[in-house]
Amino acid sequence: MGMRVRRLGWAGIEIEAGGRRAVIDAITTMGPMEPFVGPAREPLLPPSGPIDLALVTHLHRDHTDAAAIAAALAPDGVVLRPEPATGDGPDLAGTAWAEADLTGHGVTAQVVRPWESVRHGPFTATAVPAIDGFGDPQVSWVLAVDGHRILHGGDTLFHGYWWSIAARLGPFDAVFLPVNGAVCDFPHRQPASPFPACLDPGQAAVAATVLRPRLAVPIHYDTMYRAPVYQQVDDPGGTFVAASTRAGVPAVVLAPGETLDLAVAVPATAARRAPV
Repeated sequence: MGMRVRRLGWAGIEIEAGGRRAVIDAITTMGPMEPFVGPAREPLLPPSGPIDLALVTHLHRDHTDAAAIAAALAPDGVVLRPEPATGDGPDLAGTAWAEADLTGHGVTAQVVRPWESVRHGPFTATAVPAIDGFGDPQVSWVLAVDGHRILHGGDTLFHGYWWSIAARLGPFDAVFLPVNGAVCDFPHRQPASPFPACLDPGQAAVAATVLRPRLAVPIHYDTMYRAPVYQQVDDPGGTFVAASTRAGVPAVVLAPGETLDLAVAVPATAARRAPV
């Protein structure tokens, strides 16, 4: 059984294996975030068919779209998520929209904690540690099917778990890592930090060298940008591919809608971006 991965846009990917589908961080709109960051600058594609397994890395609205999940979820589909945020009002501000949407759309999601695994159909999903730039609970996901494994990094910061993830769950066919190094100035997180809230291209390339996949793919860039609220680095995708390739980890850019066939570990439709 092979595994094919289609990029849906922003951080979203769809995984198909044996006619069954999983998605990670699939969204079709920015929803209530649009007044702050504007509409999506690149396509946000829906899944190509019913979803058997939906994974979300964290409950920010640009990673958890309850309406998109509810519309595509198969009757016996399963939704997996990290634990809820705790604390008072300000602590819940970043996750409240997505939490309310899940409830409003009748989506029941199972909480999975780091290093726990869930098997559903052909898929085995393992939550692994990740660190959110705003203090909200986040995991990355390792998804395995028939000997193939991928890692999806959500929008994590750099952390010290990469080595444990590689040792416990590798080797990986592909890793999908955030690369835009976003500096944010959101009204609910003041005073604002001048530091990136997720991996920048160089940090993502270092993570890729530790994880040592057959292929690295950048995600979480270009779709959302509005200064001064949300600012990414210049050419995050190209910079990551160049840095990863220099470090000895082959990398490729997938545009929304393009597909990676892990049976051969080369893009089915994507063109490689030459190293700089």
